[in-house]
Amino acid sequence: MILQQYKIVFAGTMGAGKTAAIQTISQIQVLSTEALNTDTAAHQKALTTVGIDYGEIALDEETKVGLYGTPGQERFNFMWGVICKGALGTILLIDHSISDPIAALNDYLSTFKDMSENIIIGITHVDEKHTQSTAIYRQWQDQQKVSYPVFFVDARVKEDVLLMVDALLANAEITFSH
Repeated sequence: MILQQYKIVFAGTMGAGKTAAIQTISQIQVLSTEALNTDTAAHQKALTTVGIDYGEIALDEETKVGLYGTPGQERFNFMWGVICKGALGTILLIDHSISDPIAALNDYLSTFKDMSENIIIGITHVDEKHTQSTAIYRQWQDQQKVSYPVFFVDARVKEDVLLMVDALLANAEITFSH
């Protein structure tokens, strides 16, 4: 039985590290719904999430947070709103190594900003595409006139994932206290 007090959603592009991020920080065995990837045109990874990933982290003795991972493929978008309902916020992970990460960021953000007022953006796989500068995200923010917190992270590194969680929680305190 899931008895968490709070909920954080990990969403974003296929292969961006949503499942890895949850596995990295979860203090329980992660419930994963990975299946054989049949959409190798979208990403070459062997497995992909087709339902919900679930993990938990305790912030202190009294505060438990459920970690929910969404499937990244657009064909599963009918689940996204259900998963986001009641969440403190969303950590949106974007794979920098894909052909057009800014287009993907725009697509996912336009969908998830309607489901969550509190969004943190994590850019993953920065080390895999040296031809594309990370400055494109600052330029994107300037052009869009937005100021979402953006972090360059490795979803397998606990400190990186916890940094995004801390930022999301701090943002939630500000957003929901007004």
